[in-house]
Amino acid sequence: MKIWYDACTGKHIRYGTAIAKRLRRLRHEVILTTRKHPDTLELARILNEKFIPIGEYEPATLFTRLEESARRILQLSKMFKNNTPDIAISHQSVDLCRVAFGLNIPIILTADTPHAAAVNKLTIPLANTIVISEAIPKHFFKNYGAPKVFQFKGVDEVAWIKHFKPSKHFEIKKPLIVVRQMETKASYALGKPDITEKIAQKLTSLGNVLFLPRYIRSEKEGLMITKEFVDSATLVAHADLVVSIGGTVAREAALQGVPSIVISEFGRTHVNKYLSEKGFPLFIVNTSKVLTIAKKYFGKKRNVKEKLAKLENPVDIIEKVITENHFSKIQQK
Repeated sequence: MKIWYDACTGKHIRYGTAIAKRLRRLRHEVILTTRKHPDTLELARILNEKFIPIGEYEPATLFTRLEESARRILQLSKMFKNNTPDIAISHQSVDLCRVAFGLNIPIILTADTPHAAAVNKLTIPLANTIVISEAIPKHFFKNYGAPKVFQFKGVDEVAWIKHFKPSKHFEIKKPLIVVRQMETKASYALGKPDITEKIAQKLTSLGNVLFLPRYIRSEKEGLMITKEFVDSATLVAHADLVVSIGGTVAREAALQGVPSIVISEFGRTHVNKYLSEKGFPLFIVNTSKVLTIAKKYFGKKRNVKEKLAKLENPVDIIEKVITENHFSKIQQK
């Protein structure tokens, strides 16, 4: 079969790469697309995976978001006009969902952010099948009209961390704290204050702090900023502590045994709580307690290999959905 995966962010690039490798082993043809974004093209290069760049991320205003999405949808639809895939897969790519639905291509979605209401409204109602962590109650996505929901015992990041081998070549000084900037331009974060830089400054009392900006790499007093794109999964594997607001980088770290803090303003997601309750070193705390928890767990890496081995890889479920044909085309009038 011909299968299309569209990646909108760095996380999607990792997920799409893991899915593509599996599906190619099953002799499926995989077409990978992405958009120009601070994380996508550089990470694809590092992973040695070829993604076709279509459009770009333009979050300056609501109008630029809408305009670029419309332009990208048109480009993608023309790309597949005479070359229609059999299945479309994404981690809630709005553009993929609109194009696939319009061309009557079955859609398989992965999703882990019930709080992202805008994206949920624009993707889930168009999907044929949803593959989600058992941490998330089915009704969150059923409420949006998801027809079929398959759950797995794990989190999405297991797809690329379970057999991940971080590079041993590492030059950043230790002890090392990695702080990931808040995704301020995400629809669910608009209007919310970014507190990550202030927290990073406070953590310098414990060690070297590497600040991972989302959009622009500019110097920050007292903080380390990498001049070039860095593979976050490898970076956090070598860290003594990781701090973030959303959670992807924290989950990547916790699954490798590195103590990770997720700030609860956005961090109390089902998947974060799930890993914490499973015994992975992921701590969900209020802003006022970040320094206290950081001091307590700083440098205390855990051996989580047995716990990680017990988690399910969501790619296994996606393979099952495709192999057993757990979807049907939505007939359009």
